[in-house]
Amino acid sequence: MSAFIEETTNRLLPRIVLIACGSFSPPTPMHLRMFEIAKDHFEINGTHKVVGGIVSPTHDGYGKKGLAAAKHRCAMIKLALQSSSWIRLSDWETQQDGWSRTKSVLQYHQNFMNNYINSPDVTATMSGYDCLPGWLPANLRVRKDPVQLKLLCGADMLESFGVPGLWSDADIEDIVAHHGLVVVTRSGANPEKFIFDSDVLTKYQRNITLVINWVPNDVSSTVIRRLLARGQSVKYLINDMVIEYIRQNGLFQCKTKYLSPPLEYNISNVLFLNQQYINAQNLSNEQILCDDDHHMVKTDLLLVKNLMHSNPLDNCRSSGILCCGDKHSLMNKQLEKTLNKNKPSAPGQAVQVIAAQSSAEFITTSVSPNDEINTKKCKVADV
Repeated sequence: MSAFIEETTNRLLPRIVLIACGSFSPPTPMHLRMFEIAKDHFEINGTHKVVGGIVSPTHDGYGKKGLAAAKHRCAMIKLALQSSSWIRLSDWETQQDGWSRTKSVLQYHQNFMNNYINSPDVTATMSGYDCLPGWLPANLRVRKDPVQLKLLCGADMLESFGVPGLWSDADIEDIVAHHGLVVVTRSGANPEKFIFDSDVLTKYQRNITLVINWVPNDVSSTVIRRLLARGQSVKYLINDMVIEYIRQNGLFQCKTKYLSPPLEYNISNVLFLNQQYINAQNLSNEQILCDDDHHMVKTDLLLVKNLMHSNPLDNCRSSGILCCGDKHSLMNKQLEKTLNKNKPSAPGQAVQVIAAQSSAEFITTSVSPNDEINTKKCKVADV
């Protein structure tokens, strides 16, 4: 009975989606950890149901020092998010003609979700799109009640509202009044005082949720870039696949000798879901496949390739491989049958797999390696 009551209560809770805007150059664990901290806060207090998370990197036109190209930042974010089932990348901001105000970013995503939920005909609503955008949270249409988009940020962004000339008062009021803020702050900070000192924030303080992070992490993107430029190790500070991506693309003036080679996995035990960001300009005349589970947008393609050589990125630069990860158990079973049907002719031979939209059919081609199966290289997204 208690489980039934809890489930019923969760269904009735107001639904929210969290969105974080910023540079993410490169993305750090704390960028993503904020989502988990905020979600825990709402679940523990039983006030809202968090149904999705969105990471929206800023446009190249922002011009911030140390800002890597958008295609690289999107690729690194996808790599960092591979283990998440509910946080997704939105590249909408990076695809605009120039830098977008945070207010405009929030309005676009909120309006899209509203139209998607309320439209009786999704096909008509999505006209002009080959498929739904990849950032769209799953199962939004199971309920017809509205979903509110809230801006997720740290205390530093909250305090930046007070920097003269950085934010317009109209934008601040629109963001706080119509969307709301979820501010993750550290123990000992005093965001309440900053809110009290601001007339606008005080007026809409009911829309500001303060969440204390009791396990602080001071590793910022600035620190990562500094260590890389100094030739120092960033191992265990950011995702290993993000490190490998930085190494292979020579980002952030990296000259550290501590950047490790790609990790090795046993192909029989691990199939990684590797989402590769592809520049929209290079795909205008190509057919885009859509993964029903992730509703990938036209500029999004899920790519996985079992790589055996020392430079895995070189092996997938021109490939268009759509595959599944461990989280798609049904497809994995069918993939296993396909692998058994197409057994390698030599030890260590891998199979390249393509999964089509709304289908569990697999097209396989052999890839001849030089190493044994247990030395297969970790996949890293390439742009």
